[in-house]
Amino acid sequence: MSGGRVATETDIASAASSRRYTENAPYVHKVGVPPKQSLFKEFTYMFKETFFHDDPLRPFKDQPRSRKLLLGIQAVFPILDWGRRYKLHMFKGDLIAGLTIASLCIPQDIGYAKLANLDPQFGLYSSFVPPLIYAIMGSSRDIAIGPVAVVSLLLGSLVQNEIDPKHKPEYQRLMFTATFFAGVTQFVLGFFRLGFLIDFLSHAAVVGFMAGAAITISLQQLKGLLGVKKFTKKTDIVSVMRSVWTNVHHGWNWETVVIGVSFLAFLLLAKYIGKKNRKLFWVPAIAPLISVIISTFFVFITHADKKGVQIVNHIERGINPPSVHKIHFTGSYVGIGFRIGAIAGMIGLTEAVAIGRTFAAMKDYHLDGNKEMVALGTMNVIGSMTSCYVATGSFSRSAVNYMAGCNTAVSNIVMSIVVLLTLELITPLFKYTPNTILASIIISAVVGLFDYEAMILIWKIDKFDFVACMGAFFGVVFASVEIGLLIAVAISFAKILLQVTRPRTAVLGKIPRTTVYRNIQQYPEATKVPGVLIVRVDSAIYFSNSNYIRERILRLLADEEEEQKANERPRIQYLIVEMSPVTDIDTSGIHALEDLYKNLQKRDVQLVLANPGQIVLDKLHTSDFANTVGDDKIFLTVADAVMTLAPKMEP
Repeated sequence: MSGGRVATETDIASAASSRRYTENAPYVHKVGVPPKQSLFKEFTYMFKETFFHDDPLRPFKDQPRSRKLLLGIQAVFPILDWGRRYKLHMFKGDLIAGLTIASLCIPQDIGYAKLANLDPQFGLYSSFVPPLIYAIMGSSRDIAIGPVAVVSLLLGSLVQNEIDPKHKPEYQRLMFTATFFAGVTQFVLGFFRLGFLIDFLSHAAVVGFMAGAAITISLQQLKGLLGVKKFTKKTDIVSVMRSVWTNVHHGWNWETVVIGVSFLAFLLLAKYIGKKNRKLFWVPAIAPLISVIISTFFVFITHADKKGVQIVNHIERGINPPSVHKIHFTGSYVGIGFRIGAIAGMIGLTEAVAIGRTFAAMKDYHLDGNKEMVALGTMNVIGSMTSCYVATGSFSRSAVNYMAGCNTAVSNIVMSIVVLLTLELITPLFKYTPNTILASIIISAVVGLFDYEAMILIWKIDKFDFVACMGAFFGVVFASVEIGLLIAVAISFAKILLQVTRPRTAVLGKIPRTTVYRNIQQYPEATKVPGVLIVRVDSAIYFSNSNYIRERILRLLADEEEEQKANERPRIQYLIVEMSPVTDIDTSGIHALEDLYKNLQKRDVQLVLANPGQIVLDKLHTSDFANTVGDDKIFLTVADAVMTLAPKMEP
């Protein structure tokens, strides 16, 4: 053996097998022609795979009518399914989890409501009704429902662009209208099984958007953290920092700064402790409520509110008042509400579905994304009629819910009951809660949204993904939330278009002592077959890329011919196109292959196809291109093609 390597029994057996394979000229398998599919069958298959790939009707097959009705009701209301199997011992975990996330959500809800430019009680309203609806209709055991920072900021910035928050009645009406249409958008996407649309927002774009939102939210909280009264309504970093520094001598309140910074340090320390020791998850969970209690008591006994420390003042007592009469169903604000609601609904879906799938994978159970969308949409539609704004799954609360040992959605019911008791009994106690503590709670909550480790990983894996990530990030930080979102979507679509219009191609060579052909750049030991150029196309061939693929193959052929002439090797007589990655082809793609065939004929080069799939081969036969090339030029594998053509090549 070359290189001093000792031949093993495996090598000898492989070599002998290879010699027998060549010398005995075994049978070359012919590529089968698929049966002709009717247009109706083809359309039905495409429709099913697009919208019903998970076969949702499978549980209903071969079932009596009464059983089908019961299964249908359970599909809409999963609580009727898991509720029958609910045991008393499971309630302990749900009770602890529900109380834990309630202690976290109450101070967060008050802060998030301010982030949305709403009165504090609206945040609590949104953690009372929506979680109850979700517990009945949702299929996730771990998601904790309520307002979240990113959606609150998004709604606040978009709605205030239309109506000044000082005009509370009209501002609230547009907020409820946007929430209604957010729910409608989510419901429609789930009901018509269009959940795949949210996948067009790439993971990299979401990471960048969330990180930018974390920075923007934190900057917005400087108003409360520093006690600044006159603050910009813009969200970009330049406007915010200008507003902060112009107030440094006269606008800052040192008592507010001391309270805010002290408790922010406490909250971050609690978060660090919970991250280091998972058994201490309850420390960061109850830290916000402890901070509110201590700071409120401190302000009350020291009368710090009379020294410039801004406080919450009044939170309306009582449960959610009806708001269906406040929703715009006619007039100019309907279109505005729909636009804002659709954006907020999509962002809420992206976050909730991602959270649900994460925890479902950790606990090894199935989560139906379309059912989740229907549940989220229904709860937001009902929420808009009960004085709530957009609620969705919260990652921080869901993580606490999971670590606290929740077993079912009963933890959401427990949380809702605690919020109900808070609204009915103890809202007056929040009167002296300083705004700076709410700012500290929000800043500590959104720190986790800045996932620098994910950004580093994205940079290592895919540079174009990193561009999408940074585009979304800088768009949010330096422009606005909606501009950042627009950039994220635009770059995600640009990546899809680039990959579709400029697919990869590879020149293949033979791996020594095998009949396997692989990319010569990936496998340096792979050798080219004299007189044959083997090209693999790594994409479907559509109108968007057919011309590029044809030109790319011809360029590879020209480069190979120049190299052959320079090295005085035999000329290229056959061009083999390896088509196993080509999942589909359209009319433009077939025309491109026809043009390629004609061009090769002029060069006295034969076109050969290897391993076309069923759909592709069916279309090649329908268009008569298979007959043009010749059935003897279509092979099952590249190895079959080379073995058959080698004896026919000119010396």
